[in-house]
This record gives sequence, C-alpha cells and structure tokens, in this order.
Amino acid sequence: MKPISSLAIASAMALAASMGSAQAQGSVTVGLQLEPPHLDPTSAAAQAIDSVVYSNIFEGLTRFMGDGSIVPGLAESWEISDDGLVYTFRLREGVSFHDGTAMDAEDVKFSLDRARAEDSVNAQKALFAAISDVEVVDPLTVRLTLSEPNGLLLFNLAWGDAVIVAPESIEAIKTNPIGTGAFKFVDWVQGDKIDIARNPDYWGTPAVLDTATFKFISDPTAAFAAVMAEDLDAYINFPAPENLPQFDADPRFQVLMGTSEGETILSTNNKQPPFDNIKVRQALAHAIDRQAIIDGAMFGYGTQIGSHFAPHHPAYVDLTGNSSYDPDKARALLAEAGLADGFETTLHLPPPSYARRGGEIIAAQLAEVGIRAEIINVEWAQWLESVFRGKDFGLTIVSHTEPMDIGIYARPDYYFQYDSKAFQDVMDELNRTTDQARRTELLQQAQTMISEDYVNGYLFQLAWPTVAKTGVQGLWTNAPTAAIDLTAVGWAQ
Repeated sequence: MKPISSLAIASAMALAASMGSAQAQGSVTVGLQLEPPHLDPTSAAAQAIDSVVYSNIFEGLTRFMGDGSIVPGLAESWEISDDGLVYTFRLREGVSFHDGTAMDAEDVKFSLDRARAEDSVNAQKALFAAISDVEVVDPLTVRLTLSEPNGLLLFNLAWGDAVIVAPESIEAIKTNPIGTGAFKFVDWVQGDKIDIARNPDYWGTPAVLDTATFKFISDPTAAFAAVMAEDLDAYINFPAPENLPQFDADPRFQVLMGTSEGETILSTNNKQPPFDNIKVRQALAHAIDRQAIIDGAMFGYGTQIGSHFAPHHPAYVDLTGNSSYDPDKARALLAEAGLADGFETTLHLPPPSYARRGGEIIAAQLAEVGIRAEIINVEWAQWLESVFRGKDFGLTIVSHTEPMDIGIYARPDYYFQYDSKAFQDVMDELNRTTDQARRTELLQQAQTMISEDYVNGYLFQLAWPTVAKTGVQGLWTNAPTAAIDLTAVGWAQ
C-alpha cells in the first residue's frame, strides 16, 4: 500500500472543496467516447443514443435496472392470459410528457404500432414481431395480443427501442427528444455536449441532480487528461484501460469495474465471397489469438468468448475451444478452400478503442496466414451507412451491447447476413417457450450452432470500467443495457 503524500492530501482537500461546489450545483459532467447520431432510440442501432436518453429522457412499459432485472416502468402492473397470448398492461396515473401533454394508452398504441409497422425503421423491429394487435381498453389500460406466446415480451419491452413516444412530438424527436423521464432535454452542442435538467413534474422518484452534461471525448489520451484535470466528474466505459491502475491508486478517484452485454466480434459478411465458404470463416477464427487482442488492445480487461453470448448469463456455454488459436490449421483450411495464397479483404473499424486498437492486432494476425485486410477507419455515421445498412464490407469489429441479442442471427437481412433455417427454427421455438429449463436448452443449442457455423470471429466480452470522482454515487457498475442512467446519481453527503 502506497503512503499518502502531502500532494495527495492537498488533492483530497481540493476534492472536498470541489465536491461542496458540485453538491451545491447538483450537477455532474459525464464523459463518453461516442456521440449519438441523433436522439431517437426507436429509429437507429447506435448504442450511443440509449447511452444518453434511456431512462433519463425516455421510458418504456418495463425497464432495466442496474443489476439486469426487469421492473415496471410506465406500466405499473400487468396480467397475462393462461395461454400466454394476451398481456393487459395497467398504466401509471398522472404521467405527462416533458411538453405537458398526458401520457396515456393512445401513446402506447402509437409507439408500438409505429415500431412494428411494415415501414418501421426501428433497428430492433424483430422484438415486436409476435405482437398482432395493440388495443386501447381505456386511457390507462392497453391490451397486447400475440400471434404466439413469447417468453421474452416483458424483456423486449424494456429495450430502448421500445420506449413510449408521443405523436405530437415525433417529428422533431431526433433533435428535440420529449419523453416522460426524470430529466428533460435542454441543449445539444453537436461535437461537444448534451445538457439535461431535472424534470420537476416527474411521476416517480425525482432525479437527485438538478442538471447533468454528457461530454463527448473520443480520443483516449484526451479522455485521460480531462479526467485527471477533474474537468469531468465521471467517464463511463473509460477508453484507455492502461490508465485504470493509475486512477485506482489516486484518492481523488474511484474505479468501478463491471460487466457489459457487449459481445465484441470480428463481424464477417457471410454473403460476400470468400466468406460465404464456411472453411474460410473457420480459418479466420483459428487465425485469431483472442488473449493477445485482450492483452494488447484492452490491457487484459475482457473475457474470451466462443459464441455470441455473455459469460455471466446462466445459460452460457464455453465454446472457445471451437475457435482456438491455430494458425497452421487456418492455413490448411484456406488451402482446402482453394485459397492457399490467401486473399484480400477490408476491415472497417469504427471509433471505439476496442475496434481501432484491436483491429491493428487482428490485421497483423490475419496477415500471418495470408489474409490481407485493408484497414478502413470510419466514423459511426459512416459505419451505420456503409456497413450496417449498406452491407458493403468484408470484416468489421464491433461490440454488440444489446442485452441477450443472439436472436439477431435469425435475421437473414441483418448486416452480417447469416441465413440458417435451422437456427431460425430454434429461435422460433425459444420465442414460444416459457419453461425456463427448455429455454436454457434452446439458448445453449443456439450458441453452439453459430459457433460451429463460424458466423463471426468471437473475440471477448467487453469489460465496463468507469472512472469517477470519489464523491459521485449512484452510477451503474454493470451495463445490462446500453444506458448511462443518471436518475439516482448524486454526490455523497
């Protein structure tokens, strides 16, 4: 244990003074690496949107808590019919949107019908596929009828993509989000920050803070400097893991090391030759040394995975052995695929450190077996347009932070374009199943199928480090969904 120096004591005294000021102001400034492309969580896949607006500004019928549990949100209770096909939700009384209009059953119907419509641009439209009808029973009662039982409906309704929005404010939602949450949107200085303020008319437990600011600092070096200078009160998912021990040893700061739902993968375009050949995808998997990526890009923070599933989930199966690091095997598989001399492809890397740093390591590893990957650094807007929507890529690195989202592999039009009827059948049965033991069997079967089909290169589960000033309390340690929920955040008294 290091002795406390006079400098550290002086720093602690300065911290106490700054905390007193911060408490009087009732505000925090939170650093984030990614700026959202807009502020409508119901029309884009970018996790950066939920990071700012989930729970803070927008709410759903149900919601995630920091421990991953699902609790009532705008719905105070619900009843489920014996056949599992009808869900009747009782809404909370006295809830209003930030513009003063009442939130009622018509808004719920509008939101869910919009999300599941044929022309919906909701990135998770599949969440609502089982809903066949949304009926307004009375202003505070909504009845959902399903085409088949869905054991995940309450879970799905907690996603940011399922928040309740109002038709009166939908046109301007991307730049002026109006929800029912404990904070109101105030201002967005693009390229810099977003300001929010306590909603004085909030239906539930009011926010502790008067105001909060999300500050966007993408460069890891700049993030380190901003935290050290105490310009920020917290930085969520800190992008420079090599600096975490330094913060941990500094009495001015606390380091919260949590888990995330972020399966970090080398996404592979399964319809683009030569990746439409399973031998090539298998070669790709065996060319990757996961631990070297975790050590080199994440400084040891992260857990190896062999499928698209979080290791902390009870149904997790360790399938890392299916894609163990074996460059000789990778070369042999390429030869069997008629590519003994290797091939060229592209590797699109979005801004996060895991992608940019990990991509350099992966490109070098692939080169060792003859796969020459051209690195193309892209911003998130470019990634969403060219990779996610345009499917114009060979390889890319991304962390899928949505909770338990293995179901995306049942969508043939999803950006990595995996099309397996057998997998889709497993997902269909899973969605109809409410028995927990059978659900576990199906989830384990699904993990095994995509692991053995080598759909993507499965790298690691993203750790979730937060650096905060010592006086900040109420931050989520783990990230059960992509959210920076500030509703219970405040300063220690």
